Amino acid sequence: MSLHVFIDESRRGNLYLLAAALVMPADLGPTRALMRSLRVPGERKVHLHQERGAVKKEIAAALVTAGVRARVYVGHGPPDATRARLLRAAVTDLVAISVRRLVLDSRGQDRDQLDRRVIRSALTAGAADPGLMTYEHLRSHEDPALWVADVVAWCHGAGGEWRRRIGPVVERVIDLDEKARSPGARRPARSCPGPLPRPSGLGC
Repeated sequence: MSLHVFIDESRRGNLYLLAAALVMPADLGPTRALMRSLRVPGERKVHLHQERGAVKKEIAAALVTAGVRARVYVGHGPPDATRARLLRAAVTDLVAISVRRLVLDSRGQDRDQLDRRVIRSALTAGAADPGLMTYEHLRSHEDPALWVADVVAWCHGAGGEWRRRIGPVVERVIDLDEKARSPGARRPARSCPGPLPRPSGLGC
């Protein structure tokens, strides 16, 4: 199984969150088409925190109906250091499920370079071939699949009603703070009881 993954972030105070949208190769086209259909006319992209409440609800519901899959990585602390910890954890986790392509929302040339160093380090530390996973940064308007990660990140980070709305999409949450508090725990991540069904709304 070869997966494409699209990552975006959300920050709230000292909470830092990375959301990873998992997309099968055959679902790339339908996923992009779905996200374009949810874009407000006149806008270049879906960016959930800018949308009205009714639009937010419509977009979140559409992702749930489509059977989109995502994972979330959570930590607290200084932004740069916390992002690096989360990205290392994400790479380790994603390699284990045969992810072969990773796309991150670009934050500018210098910060993107920092991400690349973290990814290379994580691959090497995990005894994985650095060429096993290709990775790149794109500006958010360049690939609508990135908008899935934006929606998941915003909803999960918002908590409450929004986290419940996007919950069916999130198959796993890895909380690095929880892991740090319980180093002997066998299940540092929360997982859904079973795999999500194939995305019926994506033409599969």
